[in-house]
Amino acid sequence: MAATVATPLLERRLLFVLGKGGVGRTTVAAALGLSAAAGGARTIVAEVSARGELPDLFGRRAGESEVELAPHLWTIQIDTRRSLDEYLHGHLPLRMLADVVGATRLIGYLAAATPGLRELLNTGKLWELAQTERRVPLADPYRLVVADAPASGHALGLLTAPRTFAQTAQAGPIARQGERIDDMLHDPARTGFVGVTRAADAAVTELIELRAALRERAELDLDLVVVNYCPPAGASSTDVEALRAALARDGALPSDARAAIKRALFEERMQTVALEQIARLEQELAGVPLVKLPALYVERVGLADISALASELGAAL
Repeated sequence: MAATVATPLLERRLLFVLGKGGVGRTTVAAALGLSAAAGGARTIVAEVSARGELPDLFGRRAGESEVELAPHLWTIQIDTRRSLDEYLHGHLPLRMLADVVGATRLIGYLAAATPGLRELLNTGKLWELAQTERRVPLADPYRLVVADAPASGHALGLLTAPRTFAQTAQAGPIARQGERIDDMLHDPARTGFVGVTRAADAAVTELIELRAALRERAELDLDLVVVNYCPPAGASSTDVEALRAALARDGALPSDARAAIKRALFEERMQTVALEQIARLEQELAGVPLVKLPALYVERVGLADISALASELGAAL
């Protein structure tokens, strides 16, 4: 089980950002990358979700390889077929390579059909990006790799595949590669895990279940949880009762005043529900630090929002 260590998250080499789809996971990953880059660390945000949204946010075009977004900050969209091609070039003798590469399409079908192989290749690419001596010719190393992982269930597959293949293969290059990747995933000085959620029942439930599965199936744990939008406390119970009483007086209020009261009561209820979910998180994830964001950061926000979030996360970390 990953233990709490003194190594700050942004000083590790690989950082996984996990959570339910639609909670702002990509935005938080981008902000973490921007925060590290602002400190001078050569950083790359790797999108494993195959959406390729980050270049657009920074006014750049997505490409097939590593794309520079800002000073010290890069991004890449993880592609299974390219990961496979890099693996073949790194492990097969030259005399065999031509024959195998000629069958790349067939091997691509194999990767899609073999349970866990796609996840192993993608995690292997993240591992390669985090090495001080990279296997990609002429590629410069990164100080930090921020992995924008896919939604919870698929993310769990990324984190369990290396050990599964190492144990199944037992010997040979796949077993050795799986062991090396798994060792890094389980080294809290090099790898960290950040959960992202909104203060809503479905998102909180999924994150709690993901953490339990991480601990049970992968022997890993979250190092931090980012609560995307922690609303301020709602109106007092006395004020709420006064608003309800005013609303109950038929005909005593003009229609626009009644609409304003209904809106205030609805917002108060949403705030109460959100605060209940945050309290639930604090109880269920005892021991995991929480960063509570006062604003809502979701996908397709602007660069200014990501910069503001980067500053906020950097101060919290």
